[in-house]
Amino acid sequence: MPSTPPRTRRPLVVASLMLATFMAAIEATIVATAMPRIVGELGGFAYYSWVFAAFLLAQTTTTVIYGKLADMFGRKPSLILGISLFLFGSLLCGIAWSMPSLILFRLLQGLGAGAIQPITSTVVGDLYKLEERGKAQGLISSVWATSAVMGPLAGGVIVDNLSWAWIFWINIPIGFIAIAGFTMFLKETVEHKKRSIDYLGAALFSIAIISLLILLTETKAEIATLLGLGLVCVVSGFLFLHQERRAAEPMISLALWSRRLVASCNLATLVAGMTLIGLTTVLPLYVQGVLGRSPITAGFTLTALVVGWPLAVSLSGRFFRRFGIRNTLRGGGLMFPLGAALLLLLAPQSSPMLAAVGSFVMGFGMGLLSITSIVLIQDSVEWSMRGSATASNIFARSLGSTLGATVLGAILNIGISRLASDSIASRVHDVLESPSGLLRAAGDPLVQNVLAGALHLTFWGVLSLALLAFAMSWLIPIEHHSREAVPRR
Repeated sequence: MPSTPPRTRRPLVVASLMLATFMAAIEATIVATAMPRIVGELGGFAYYSWVFAAFLLAQTTTTVIYGKLADMFGRKPSLILGISLFLFGSLLCGIAWSMPSLILFRLLQGLGAGAIQPITSTVVGDLYKLEERGKAQGLISSVWATSAVMGPLAGGVIVDNLSWAWIFWINIPIGFIAIAGFTMFLKETVEHKKRSIDYLGAALFSIAIISLLILLTETKAEIATLLGLGLVCVVSGFLFLHQERRAAEPMISLALWSRRLVASCNLATLVAGMTLIGLTTVLPLYVQGVLGRSPITAGFTLTALVVGWPLAVSLSGRFFRRFGIRNTLRGGGLMFPLGAALLLLLAPQSSPMLAAVGSFVMGFGMGLLSITSIVLIQDSVEWSMRGSATASNIFARSLGSTLGATVLGAILNIGISRLASDSIASRVHDVLESPSGLLRAAGDPLVQNVLAGALHLTFWGVLSLALLAFAMSWLIPIEHHSREAVPRR
């Protein structure tokens, strides 16, 4: 059975994991800040959204594939492969000569980024006992909070003082240091035997998921296009299930995904992901368009979420020991509806602090729910399936984010159409689609009232999802079989 020998130096491995995570986490915010300058130089504004979509589609789709590769060939080579692809894509992004070329290179970046989150979590699961895992995962999770703050600032500094290419090239030294750290300090032995890679299964899965994600995000496309995407998704999904049942070594183990513990954890995580994406997409609209506060203030309310999440993960080990895994899991689930209920108290005269508190509570709950789900899944399987099991949970969260953005976006549009006449509804949509429109919304009572009502309807949707996530946390069976961490020096 594969194991990690005592030569592994855990603190240095975790430091390398944090570097790799930082490299991927900061990419989203730093690129968003620089995109206006990039579009100004390259042109092709019509392709603007695809610079982000290409990266996210590739990253989400390859998450479970890398999880399987980590089980087959080891964590280290799979992670180094992903980082290398990410760095090569970053190099090419910096020399892109047009928007289509930039989109292609962002796709390559995403193909590499898909390895980072699932394998880093898997490595932590390999190195630490369940009770110790929270602290290490907390350090890695804190990187996301740091990136959320540093990304826009770093992007602004780079764009103002250097070529925009450096927002991509800055990843290269960080990535090389991370690779060096894994090469020197992460020691593992993997059973060498002939492996059969399920290329067809991976391809069919990729086609099914990409078509599903495009179908969910491109809601304004023509009916014929949506029907075509739906047909591709259904057919490729059916062929994928057929292939996985007959493959000697399937890319995705249907037996693993259908285990009660894994399935229930993933379902709870999917709904939790739907809830949080609703918070992150609609709360800034309320703070700016209804409360009349600045984008910085709106960003502060979401910063509370990304602070609460890693804080909860860091404290999870203490909660496990004091309250038990079951109570920690359900306590995290309970914080979802509690935080969402605070959002219903928001009014045009409210302080943004109320929004920040609700955001923090939900982020803290997500931290407890996510870390408990991952450690339960990791602790329920052997080494040779831990990468796939971990990746399945991270994939569920990503898919939940996409589903949540679609569902809650639809609720917002329904609310606007129900609360306003056609002319007022058109004014509200103009506000939402204009870069500076939200700055004017609070000064227009008609627009402000419609926006406040529609967003409150959306908050009810967030609360409904939060209650569902809480209910799902009670369905997760606690089947903890303690495994000793790998001995170390």
